[in-house]
Amino acid sequence: MSITEIDKKKIESLLPHREPMLLIDKLTKIVHLKSATAIMNVKKTGFYVQGHFPGQPVMPGVLIVEAFGQAAAALTALGIDPKEYDNKLVYLMSVDKARFRNPVIPDCELHLDIEAIRSHGRVWKYKGTAKVDGKRMADAEWSATIVDRK
Repeated sequence: MSITEIDKKKIESLLPHREPMLLIDKLTKIVHLKSATAIMNVKKTGFYVQGHFPGQPVMPGVLIVEAFGQAAAALTALGIDPKEYDNKLVYLMSVDKARFRNPVIPDCELHLDIEAIRSHGRVWKYKGTAKVDGKRMADAEWSATIVDRK
């Protein structure tokens, strides 16, 4: 039986991130080691809201990229053999072609459609598009590697 959706509790079992840096709330539409959609509830109480920007909050683009990375790490960790992933971390290696097309305003649901483009050993390449209500907000390509925990 394949898993098509996981909740935040399961994501916490796959990733080392914790609040406030655990950004994704759910992973849906999971296709084993290929693609998924992460859901991030962008809240008015987000840790960055008070200072970015006072009176007119905008989610920082770097956090959208971080959410892409977390979604990809969860997809990969969920898909590979648990014995192979035991005591490992997924580290972001590079970000390419990042484009921020529209500001992400708190109090929305950000959908991050991600796809694994290729893998070679412990190095994976992904691409993704971030949307709010179907409107494209950002997109990027990035690479990550699986490393041993110290």
